[in-house]
Amino acid sequence: MSTVPALYRHLVDDASMFPPGNLPLAEAVAAHHVHRRSSYADLVGTFVCTDDDLMKVAAEAARTGTAPLRVAVVISGGAGGIEPVIRWGDRSKDVEVTAVEVRLRDEDDLSRNALRVVRACDDCLDEETAYVELGLDGAWERALDVVADAGYAAKLRTGGLDAALFPSEHQVAAFITACLDREVPFKCTAGLHNAVRHTAADTGFEHHGFLNVLLATRASLDGASQDELEHLLAERDGTVLAARAGELSDEQAASTRRWVTSFGSCSIDEPLADLKTLGLME
Repeated sequence: MSTVPALYRHLVDDASMFPPGNLPLAEAVAAHHVHRRSSYADLVGTFVCTDDDLMKVAAEAARTGTAPLRVAVVISGGAGGIEPVIRWGDRSKDVEVTAVEVRLRDEDDLSRNALRVVRACDDCLDEETAYVELGLDGAWERALDVVADAGYAAKLRTGGLDAALFPSEHQVAAFITACLDREVPFKCTAGLHNAVRHTAADTGFEHHGFLNVLLATRASLDGASQDELEHLLAERDGTVLAARAGELSDEQAASTRRWVTSFGSCSIDEPLADLKTLGLME
């Protein structure tokens, strides 16, 4: 039986090769293998790499005997980069491409860009999942409509190397509500290493907490208002959040995770340490 509670199973995608972690490829693949064989293995999700690194990741997995490695691939070249990744992954014995992640280009009509992406996915995806990363400026909800109609998932950037990349509580709450209204699962990426909302001591950036996001999603499913979601997203008391999370049944946790599929983190150790500190994992 898993020692990882249902709310956190396969929650943290291993994005250790991405900033600010920037772990070298060989070290990242080796570390992922260690995570997958650990007592907390069920916390760990998919290994994330770019399309530029996919073949090198596969070669390293083969060299170290860790193949086949389940990977989510971040597409760097727009809609045209999706099919080559899927076709190459279908032929590879060393990686299993489970998902592609595509960021919409910043243009006036995001829905038109979203349509190009979903058509490319329709042409080549079979069992794989597609996550379409939406910015929260402009007519992003129209783009989300396109993603919803196609039956794919969304991706929200919750931080980065610049303060401007961190969305506000209002924006995150609006995104959660919009996804749930359209029955669109979503994942988050960047800036979400820790469980609880906080101000980073080194940069002064306002970081969202993954526990805040999970609980805000649960609250939205239970009919909470936009103001209530924003309050949960702004909560900085880990004790309060942990108590609320601990009250959820396995059924409530599973229905929450149906919509919040995972988040990408350059560290597995930080989310794990936070959950242990809050008494939410052994």
